[in-house]
Amino acid sequence: MKTLTAKEEEIMGFFWEKGPMFVKQLVELYEEPRPHFNTLSTIVRGLEEKGYLSHTAFGNTYQYHAIVSEEEFRRKTLRGVISKYFNNSFLGAVSSLVKEEDISVEELKELIRQVEEGQNEKPQ
Repeated sequence: MKTLTAKEEEIMGFFWEKGPMFVKQLVELYEEPRPHFNTLSTIVRGLEEKGYLSHTAFGNTYQYHAIVSEEEFRRKTLRGVISKYFNNSFLGAVSSLVKEEDISVEELKELIRQVEEGQNEKPQ
């Protein structure tokens, strides 16, 4: 999955939240001063080329829709960060969060409990 710029992520957020849209509708979601239609249209076409959006033709206009779910995007982005910055070590990533006090030991224990419960609920 190709990485996204901050603006591309912002636009994908609109599609995940609102569902299928025409570029004109996307423009209307912004507050003044709104980005130009052509600017957003170019970004949306780029998202389609990257495999995040697809479209349905209505005459000579396109309605775009997400083909990558927000959950899938989050999962792959997290895997990418862990690969790039933690040498593919999920343990290293969690350890870093604990060391930086972004997650307390109590929260970590609760996470372990939830994971253990989740594994017990899976069909064997």
